[in-house]
Amino acid sequence: MGNDDVDYRGSVPPQTSEAPSGSQIAGLSAGPDESMERFARLVTHLLRVPMAVVSLVEDGHCVLPGLAGVGEPWSSSRQVPLPRTEDSNAPSTGEPPVGDTGRVAQALGAASWTQAPLTDDDGKLLGFLIAIDTTARTWNSREGEALHDLAHVCGAELRLRLLVKKNERARLKARSAYRRSRMLMRMADELAGTTDLTLVQRSVKKLVTTDLRPAHVELLLVEGPCLRRVIDPENPSAAGMVYQECDLDGGRPEAVAVRTGTIVKIPEETALEEFPSEVRTAFAAEGLASAVFLPLPVGHDPVGALVLGWQDPYEVDPVEHALFRSLAEYVARAVRHVTYVADQVRSAQEMQRAMLTEIPSVPGLEIEALYLPAARAQGAMVGGDWYDVYLLPEDARGTLAFTVGDITGHDLSATILMGQVRTMLRQADLDHPDQDPALVLSAFERANAKLGLGASGTLVYARLEETRSGWLLIWTNAGHLGPLLTSVDGAVEQLPEQDLLFHPDLPTMRGLSHQRLLEPGSTLLLFTDGLVEKRGQDMEVAVDRTARLLANGVDTPLPTLLQEITEANAADTSEDDVVLLAIRLAR
Repeated sequence: MGNDDVDYRGSVPPQTSEAPSGSQIAGLSAGPDESMERFARLVTHLLRVPMAVVSLVEDGHCVLPGLAGVGEPWSSSRQVPLPRTEDSNAPSTGEPPVGDTGRVAQALGAASWTQAPLTDDDGKLLGFLIAIDTTARTWNSREGEALHDLAHVCGAELRLRLLVKKNERARLKARSAYRRSRMLMRMADELAGTTDLTLVQRSVKKLVTTDLRPAHVELLLVEGPCLRRVIDPENPSAAGMVYQECDLDGGRPEAVAVRTGTIVKIPEETALEEFPSEVRTAFAAEGLASAVFLPLPVGHDPVGALVLGWQDPYEVDPVEHALFRSLAEYVARAVRHVTYVADQVRSAQEMQRAMLTEIPSVPGLEIEALYLPAARAQGAMVGGDWYDVYLLPEDARGTLAFTVGDITGHDLSATILMGQVRTMLRQADLDHPDQDPALVLSAFERANAKLGLGASGTLVYARLEETRSGWLLIWTNAGHLGPLLTSVDGAVEQLPEQDLLFHPDLPTMRGLSHQRLLEPGSTLLLFTDGLVEKRGQDMEVAVDRTARLLANGVDTPLPTLLQEITEANAADTSEDDVVLLAIRLAR
């Protein structure tokens, strides 16, 4: 083939160097170093530990140029003494023993720690990157991999500093590699919390453009037997107009890279002759003369490919090959995290939807509900918002029972608690069919406290009772937003009566419920705070907006009206789930 296939699992040939100590690393001593400090902070972020250290070996002590979460006196002294050789029975090897990380960690107050070595080009030990926890902890393999990946980048920076100091003639090249190692560090930092594939692609493009200066950056992911491009609606790809996907068994360079696990390099346009015609068309559409196709490794099966393209011929040297390999590993980790979170969110949302109630048919009532999951910022999965609507037994006080509530928290446990709370409220209804709704809620709260369920949150629990005078609304409000009630002539009010939220540590005895005889044709709207509560927005403004839409929608079918309300409040960008439940009386 005309392209140069390079196995991404290969390594850069080591350069010879003397065995350095910490003081021989340019610019590092018993004092803070900005770059090493960032490595330490990144360890605390990725491994979720309170402290992290970059420790380098000096004669007789360890210097600490990188600290995160460590107080005095170490933040000032920046060094920990080591035992003298004559005080140790261990044979001298010329290298600091691994156990010295324990001396450093224990001096800093560690209960448990894990470390990854920092070495020079010959494998000589320079020091350690150490993650420290103040409580007992078992470190899993993923944490170990993350720490060793960071140590690889940190060690690369240390080696580059040694190279700059030893070989002034290579200064410009070393500075370039140094910048690229920092680029990898910034990439690891920025990609660590990314939860969207489009954002992964944008972040990579922003970071690599500064140094590598590609004209084209694109991400393709494995979907069954194909590779499919990640489409960025704000920056559509001209190559994507030629083909959006390709067969993994085909001859396109993306497929070859993923299938073989190698970096495919097209250094100039003449190499395109070896590939299918649509590849040449895609290159022409983007104005490219050269490109590299990096497989994104996850175990033995790459999850996709990262494409970097240039408008001029581009030769990849061995240092850049190592850079590309590290780049691909970070992007692969980000992709794996995004797809993992997406799968978890999808499963949890399906479970949450399965818990939501089928709306019963009640003569004289139109009932409609709407549930919208949040735009999952910061990796949040699901919330505890819910509605419940069900018919009451014949001996109950009322015809219809309904609830809208919000469990505290935004995770899977909140969803599970929501299902338990809903079931327990129904059970309380069955056990107390002729009692006031507030007393039914009190029965649930006693069970919540005595059984140790630990559920807390807000809710409106209500019943509709058909009387000779019309429909009687009986409700109790446990700290929730007041429902909106609109008459057939468009007059809207918010039912203001509100009691304490429910919590196992709060009183469980409530006063009697509130009552209101509803007019024919009136509409009752219950909703959760995700509809009206957003950063930078006054909640009262959103409630007033919703009230106006209700007033103007007395003749609008409920499904359409609920959709208009959510669109007006921009629920698609909500950071919380949104639940709406509307009940309209026949005129």
